[in-house]
Amino acid sequence: MKLLHVFSQRLYLRIWLAVVGGVAVLTLTVAWAWKIADEQRVQNNAAPPAREIVLRNALGEVVTEGRASRIPGPPGEGLRFEIAGSDGQTYELRMAPRERREGGGPSSRDGAVAFWLRPPFGFLWMLGLVGVAVAIGVFPIIRRLLKRLENLQRGVKRFGEGDLSVRVPEHGHDEVADLAHQFNAAAARIEALVTSHKSLLANASHELRSPLTRIRMGLEFMGEDPVSARAKSEIQRNINELDQLVDEILLASRLDTREVDVGTVESVDLIGLAAEECARIGAELEVQAGGALEVQGIAKLLRRAMRNLLENARRYSRGDITLILSRQHAQAVIRVEDHGPGVPAAQRERIFEKFYRLPGASERSGGVGLGLSLVRSIAERHGGSARCEGRLDGQGGASFVLSLPLA
Repeated sequence: MKLLHVFSQRLYLRIWLAVVGGVAVLTLTVAWAWKIADEQRVQNNAAPPAREIVLRNALGEVVTEGRASRIPGPPGEGLRFEIAGSDGQTYELRMAPRERREGGGPSSRDGAVAFWLRPPFGFLWMLGLVGVAVAIGVFPIIRRLLKRLENLQRGVKRFGEGDLSVRVPEHGHDEVADLAHQFNAAAARIEALVTSHKSLLANASHELRSPLTRIRMGLEFMGEDPVSARAKSEIQRNINELDQLVDEILLASRLDTREVDVGTVESVDLIGLAAEECARIGAELEVQAGGALEVQGIAKLLRRAMRNLLENARRYSRGDITLILSRQHAQAVIRVEDHGPGVPAAQRERIFEKFYRLPGASERSGGVGLGLSLVRSIAERHGGSARCEGRLDGQGGASFVLSLPLA
């Protein structure tokens, strides 16, 4: 029982036992087949004992009497006999090889087997069949042992892709089972910590709105003298930035939590939405799609994504801003192009990270590093994607592309 317990907890021992058992069976079978083949070869080539014979002529007269012994030789050369006559002479009797049947097979008169069954060919065929049988027999054993490793691998991959709720089955008591148990425990702890962090962030962002509201009310009671007016303007600007930061943090935390309801899914007209947002900041709108361009989504989130792209372009652009709407296959494509400094190719993925800004961008006015992150989160929430490219005309500037599945 103790030995079985050790084997049940050691996966490598079971794999080793399966392989060693397969090799042992193959070795024993090969030895047995070799022995059979060798015995058959010896039997075919061994000379039978001498026998008494009498040679008579056509008249029935005895020519000689003696003992005939077979001379060993290859079967294909026929049979040869040596006859020691009573007269002291030695005779040799040769018999032609056996005749073939009409079907090409050997004659049954000498009991010979087919060519491909003769040694060593028969031995090779048997060895091949035994090898195939052993391989087929050992495969399901090893496959069953290692299948749990594949399940664990898929679970770890899904967890690494962001699905924190994934868990892997726990079977047995060996190293794989213990690893699966440890992974599930770690995944549960990480999910709890992330959920707690998101909840804390959302609650803190929500609670920050109350003091911001009181500060705004306090500003209304300040005097109207020039000094107070300048102070009020500066305070109001900082309050607006703080309010924007709180709003973006709150929205980001809610988008990261799939279970949170962020709005009603409905049919959204992207052309009308883009026209409103472009008119708000004075950007040019170019529609390259024939007919309506509608997607199924949450209108306020799609408006927020489009507004963030336009605000980002206005912050860095030194010229006109263009929003291009087009249709590519089953995707609605929103492209916002500016005439700013552009984004280096090595930074085009990092700018979508939370709170990440390009080197030197912190000194520029506005922006907290969450706008583009929200754009990507909103796109992924709708089954789409967001990316940064160069301008289509090849001129300086950046082009942000938001792709969404059509309704």
